[in-house]
Amino acid sequence: MNFSEKIIGWYLKNKRELPWRETKDPYAIWLSEIILQQTRVTQGLDYFHRFLEAFPTIFHLAEATEDEVLKLWQGLGYYSRARNMHAAAREIVTTYGGVFPDNYSAIRSLKGVGDYTAAAIASFAFGLPYPVMDGNVIRVISRYFGIAEPCDKAEGKAQIQKALYSVFDTKHPSEFNQAIMEFGALQCIPANPTCKNCILKDSCVAIEKGMVKELPVKSSKPAVKSRFFNYLVIHDGDDTIIKQRGPGDIWQGLYEFPLIETSVAISPGELMKHPDWKYLKGKHSWKIIKIHSGIRHKLSHRILHVTFYEIAGKINRLPLGAMKIKKENLMDFAVPVLIEKYLKTNKSLLCFY
Repeated sequence: MNFSEKIIGWYLKNKRELPWRETKDPYAIWLSEIILQQTRVTQGLDYFHRFLEAFPTIFHLAEATEDEVLKLWQGLGYYSRARNMHAAAREIVTTYGGVFPDNYSAIRSLKGVGDYTAAAIASFAFGLPYPVMDGNVIRVISRYFGIAEPCDKAEGKAQIQKALYSVFDTKHPSEFNQAIMEFGALQCIPANPTCKNCILKDSCVAIEKGMVKELPVKSSKPAVKSRFFNYLVIHDGDDTIIKQRGPGDIWQGLYEFPLIETSVAISPGELMKHPDWKYLKGKHSWKIIKIHSGIRHKLSHRILHVTFYEIAGKINRLPLGAMKIKKENLMDFAVPVLIEKYLKTNKSLLCFY
């Protein structure tokens, strides 16, 4: 048997039963691919079902507000995926009358859809001969062919793509793509794969040369930067303040408490001397009633060092774009995971739930 036959044969015996594999509906397939871009299957499965329940068609998604979409996405992270999907749904309704486009170029042109996602939708929904190249596929191909060029550089990508095309099954594109992705997810895993039981062990260059642990090769990661967030959780009776984050930074479109970001960690005394604190406090008396400090929140290339200051006092002024709301209504808004975790940890004190 050749590579394709082995992979597809393995897949038919070992595949996981997943709902998006039981349909040819491009909308459902698209939704699953966007969710799974930066999310594990086990976590993404619930979100997939909830999204289809809330927005059963492209029309429903297009008609939703961004806040509704982001609220349903809350907890998945990488929120640009949700915003792009929402924008693409509106584009499909406007340009294609709500009918998902059925050719690779049109699919690829949708906002938030890259080469991999377009190939996945084209092959899974429409049976078009486009190979997918996600992280799992890159790992399988790099090891099988012994490609040592960095997979995140142009030359390495080109070599991997050429090798992938050489084994791609153009007659069964959907089955092949599903198979090689699943093989990478379950068998040819990043660390400690069971190579002795592998169906490709007799022809895999990485096994032959003892390079399994070294492949695929990645170039050095960018430096991780630290940011220092000081959140003001203001208690004015039943009221508090929230503000929607703007474009050009993390968590665009999500809501948070008034934020004072500093270049380094600061003390409560230094915080109370900050111009933003003085502006918000105005002439009223504010009292810090509790401090939640030492919180570290890791993002892809940043570490957030976070302190929540609970403040009892009168809401005098609102930051630009902020709003005063009832605390009991806070969870109607989409918030970052960081704030969601904080609220769940302190719900008895804050009475936000």
